[in-house]
Amino acid sequence: MNLGALKSNNFRAYVFGSAFGLLAIWMQRITVGWLAWEMTESATMVGAVAFFLFAPSIVLSPLFGVWVDRMNVKRAVLVVQILNAGLSAALWVAVASGTASPFLLVLFSLLFGVVMAANHPVRMSLTPRLVRREYVGSVVTIVAINFNIARMIGPAVGGVLIAQIGVAHTLLVQWVLFLPYIYVLSRLSLRPRRDTGSAQEPFFQALAAGLRYVWRTVSVREAMFVAGVLALVARGALEVLPPLADGVFDKGASGLGILMSATGAGAILGGFSQALLPPQEPGRLPLSTRLAIVLGLAMVVGLGFAPTWESALLVAAAMSFVTTVTAISTQTAIQLDLEDDMRGRVMSLWAVIAAGGSALGAGMMGILADAIGLQLALILTGTSSTSLVASYLLFMHFRRISQ
Repeated sequence: MNLGALKSNNFRAYVFGSAFGLLAIWMQRITVGWLAWEMTESATMVGAVAFFLFAPSIVLSPLFGVWVDRMNVKRAVLVVQILNAGLSAALWVAVASGTASPFLLVLFSLLFGVVMAANHPVRMSLTPRLVRREYVGSVVTIVAINFNIARMIGPAVGGVLIAQIGVAHTLLVQWVLFLPYIYVLSRLSLRPRRDTGSAQEPFFQALAAGLRYVWRTVSVREAMFVAGVLALVARGALEVLPPLADGVFDKGASGLGILMSATGAGAILGGFSQALLPPQEPGRLPLSTRLAIVLGLAMVVGLGFAPTWESALLVAAAMSFVTTVTAISTQTAIQLDLEDDMRGRVMSLWAVIAAGGSALGAGMMGILADAIGLQLALILTGTSSTSLVASYLLFMHFRRISQ
């Protein structure tokens, strides 16, 4: 089992502390999504909130990636999480005081998105340096499992708390959960990073070096492509769940929590399935990962055709399983051979592909859902993207054979 990173006391402490912060973030996701739906009952609004949550990563993550590669990453991660906690407290005040509005909700989503744009390269630069280099692949798998356990528990807890104590008190709970995470981060020690002088490079020259690395490294380039297409369609669909839970199946906030928890359960199974496999080889993206994208896209069609609440839960969980397997495999393919002083820049570009794809997909899905209905929007986007990607993979397969 690929869990060797847990031998490190340092990494185990991080896993424990981050569980609190991740739980807060996933509760935050369902709370903001539910507020958008409750205020407007508009799928476009829900999609817009998701878009502004992810869109800043498209522009800002590469810039933060350069910043992380030349700064103290422990200090950077503390700043990011303190900002996250501060924004959570501010949103709680706005909701509790009755001043929250759709515009203010979009503004908070944008601010959370800016913090998330920094969080991606910071987190992906921090965690590999908590262990020896031979355990980096294990770190990616364990962090993904931890992330998805919170993804399963957080929405369910958030949905129940919204129904039982209201949105304002739920936001207060989220703020409190950030505190132990920040404390644990302050106590971590990191493996030294090599000094190649890249910190003295001009800012945009350093950014260009990261872009060149991605373009020239075939396995990294392919991993970026696979992650991007699946994020655009499948992850984008999974970000517009309030209209499915309440608009299609009339299940309310608690139903939304159950639906998001089902996706979390599928993701956890995907994470453990990767942990049970032999360690992935450096510089190579497995064939199973390249093909998993087709299955994940086909499941979007299945979600659109789901006739019952139970079948929708099952398909959403299966979609999450596939997207998680793909995410872990693509991150591992990128991280294994990556030097620490390049990690922030390269992984920030992965964040652009993954988070940016989700943002664009959520925004387009919300608009389509209001125009033609959510289920038909899922069927059309899933069918067209599955056909396109399957054709591309067949073309590349026969091209390799002919060479």
